[in-house]
Amino acid sequence: MGRDAALNTAVFAALVAVAFGAHVYGAPYVVTLATKAAILALAGVGLNLALGYGGMVSFGHAVFFGIGGYVTGIFASHAAAGTPVTTFPFTIAGSAEMLGIWPMAMVVTALAAVVIGALSLRTTGVYFIMVTLAFAQMVYYFAISWRAYGGEDGLSFYVRNSFPGLNTFAPLQFFAISAVLLAMAMAFSALVTRSRFGLALQAARANRQRVMASGIRPFALQLTAFVLSAAIVGLAGALYADLNRFVSPAMLSWHMSGEIMVFVILGGVGRLAGPVAGAGVFILLEQLLGGVSEYWQALLGLLLLAIVLYAPGGILGLLARGMRRV
Repeated sequence: MGRDAALNTAVFAALVAVAFGAHVYGAPYVVTLATKAAILALAGVGLNLALGYGGMVSFGHAVFFGIGGYVTGIFASHAAAGTPVTTFPFTIAGSAEMLGIWPMAMVVTALAAVVIGALSLRTTGVYFIMVTLAFAQMVYYFAISWRAYGGEDGLSFYVRNSFPGLNTFAPLQFFAISAVLLAMAMAFSALVTRSRFGLALQAARANRQRVMASGIRPFALQLTAFVLSAAIVGLAGALYADLNRFVSPAMLSWHMSGEIMVFVILGGVGRLAGPVAGAGVFILLEQLLGGVSEYWQALLGLLLLAIVLYAPGGILGLLARGMRRV
């Protein structure tokens, strides 16, 4: 096993160890925190596919996170009420099954990403950032005015959706679901980035003109990566809604886009387990510093600034550098 693979495995194993250790010592709240970290890391893995490997600095990925959450909330609330989600052009019933909701959440987010990506990728640089942000804000304000599903108050669905053979209300079992999905997303990301498609995508990020000269269309590569990224983030949003049994426009806000980006930058842009390390550190700092000051995010900002200036490879970059010296 190479050093990078060993480091990725160690970071993921540390997250699992925290959850299982907390369960053994009777600390379900810590298990829930580990679950939250796994879900946010899943969103980070999705963004990392676009940002770290595709060079697309998207400030609108919260729209996919929120759409995944709203799909979960809408299907769960209609299942509880015994009413269909829609009857046109055909009837779609509500569902309280995770295995039925997850594909729908990923499909809806992927379709949204096709539209948003096709328009956003006609621009580059700061214009791309602003266009993705504009789309996210449009959907955010739409959710606020969507009274049928709670508007700005959000939508509660009280009962967590079910998974065959498991009790999703048991903290450790819900963590296991989230951790397995995170592991699958990391494996998928590794396969994609090491494939010919992934290598071409990274080449387009490094030198767009050279890739075009070789007969490859960067637009098609980037749009595909953008859609795959959105589907993973949408799945994370569905899990996050189930974790809280609540979804609100806050999941669509630019603050959420910024937080997901922070996970990636903290852990290491373009590193497979970077979002896992970043989400873990973020949750840890939130718990430790949140009790010290309500302005704890200012301290997080200083940490982020230090990493950008002195450790551009993030936390995993520092660890990898230390492993090389050993």
